[in-house]
Amino acid sequence: MSDEAIQSSAEVLSSGYIGQGPIVDKFEQKLHNYLELPMYAQIVTTNSATAAEHMALHMLKKPGKLTQMFPEYGGSSIYDDWKGMEDGDEVLCTSLTCTATNWPVLANNFKIKWVDVNPNNLNMDLDDLRRKITRKTKVIYFVHWGGYPVDLDEVEKICTETKLKYGFRPVVIEDCAHSFGSKYKGDYIGSHGNLCTFSFQAIKHLTSVDGGMLITPFHEHYERAKLLRWYGIDRENNSKDFRCEADVEEWGFKFHMNDVNASIGMANLKGIDKIIDRHKENGNYYNENLKDVAGVTLLENKDDRESAYWIYSMKVDNHDRFMEHMKECGIMVSRVHERNDKHTCVKDFVSPLPNLDKVIKEMICIPCGWWVTDEQREYIVDCIKRGW
Repeated sequence: MSDEAIQSSAEVLSSGYIGQGPIVDKFEQKLHNYLELPMYAQIVTTNSATAAEHMALHMLKKPGKLTQMFPEYGGSSIYDDWKGMEDGDEVLCTSLTCTATNWPVLANNFKIKWVDVNPNNLNMDLDDLRRKITRKTKVIYFVHWGGYPVDLDEVEKICTETKLKYGFRPVVIEDCAHSFGSKYKGDYIGSHGNLCTFSFQAIKHLTSVDGGMLITPFHEHYERAKLLRWYGIDRENNSKDFRCEADVEEWGFKFHMNDVNASIGMANLKGIDKIIDRHKENGNYYNENLKDVAGVTLLENKDDRESAYWIYSMKVDNHDRFMEHMKECGIMVSRVHERNDKHTCVKDFVSPLPNLDKVIKEMICIPCGWWVTDEQREYIVDCIKRGW
């Protein structure tokens, strides 16, 4: 937490207004500028990424036209006649992620259909995605694991194929909780024409203590999201007492960000490049120094993608013994997230995921954050090279 974040939050706390106000608006504009978003993409901040995800899915229930004002990314992203979503419609999801990714699907009464993981990068397996799309599929929903971007061109190709085969185009939602600052083909994740959600939770690259945001390419969603995050009330209404005078046409949620969190996020944004650069330096150090270590398999690292390395994942032989060895060395390692499909609440959606069955016995994450010093990362590599 930067000194400026502490100071700016104190100023807001003593200002007499700590709710959603002008600081939230400024933070949204700063984020838009930082991510170099195209003109059509709009940001709506929320009190968590989970809230942003829930709201994104909720808005898709409503049929109607979805207009991308300035299409700039491959293929048409204009839905002239979006049919809406009903209870039981399929959302194709990855199981290897935080539960915050998938529980909003359940909360909206949609059906989770699991897609296997790509064992080379731990992202959604796009070949399995292609196989599992049906006429009931409305949404493709994935996470950029650890900050390593999914092949967005291939996703676009799959959506186009689906349009030709079934007559409709699925909406893509990117869970970008791991990938603030990641790039795909030179452009920041969040700028490729899909619905995107980000987390500003305490342990993310950029933190506002807690918070999130929705990036939408759809003009209609932007206007609705601003209402839905605050009960459905139009806070831009010029009435002196808009809470009492404004009619609520569509009920909403308590999902808004406040000025305190926004002030912290905006202050931390000023130093975000230094934080992300350090994550990348540590990740690249491991790539170079662990590439020939017996018992270690590194993940894919293609030139057209730039990971922000929120976490550093790899695969190891004798996984349990590796964990014991690293604990003996005083180094905390874990898988970070457990597979979601094993939870009781999703027992009705179980399906074979052979790649994940194998990967979950091999994958491990080692410390990679900005706080890892040169000496510490050297020690981590040395401990791994000793063998286990």
